[in-house]
Amino acid sequence: MALTWAESYLGKVRASIGDTDTILFVGARGVIFDDQNRLLLIQRSDNLRWAIPAGAMELGESMEECAIREVWEETGLRATSLTPFAFYSAYTYTNDYGHTYQQILMSFLIHTWEGELQRQTEESVDAAFFPLDALPHQSFVIDETLRDLAEFQATGRLVLK
Repeated sequence: MALTWAESYLGKVRASIGDTDTILFVGARGVIFDDQNRLLLIQRSDNLRWAIPAGAMELGESMEECAIREVWEETGLRATSLTPFAFYSAYTYTNDYGHTYQQILMSFLIHTWEGELQRQTEESVDAAFFPLDALPHQSFVIDETLRDLAEFQATGRLVLK
């Protein structure tokens, strides 16, 4: 069972220091393509934007475990083989709630997974595979992640930003 925001490590830290200070967000995202090279996106329940499955790490988790858990919580799919391809630590952003974070995030390519895609979960209102030329939402994060994956695949080197 997924933790509520208030129960999560990030929720507890945010509650203890308030809404105005910048805090570190440590997390992971999981990039999944199906056998037709379509990208899996979720429509987030909090802001209804389409996104790559991702989220914050909990205490005691590795980044790989975080990616596996977040993908499972948001899609019902459990990653069984994954490779890190990009590491981000230089971005600061403010979310829709006015909370500012410096992001420390690892992106993983998920090669294999188990389970059936759940289109609705506690964290998503929809999920589906989309052709790359027909994504429902273009965003800096999606575009950058796909460019970084292409760079990793071309060079074999982890992308560091």
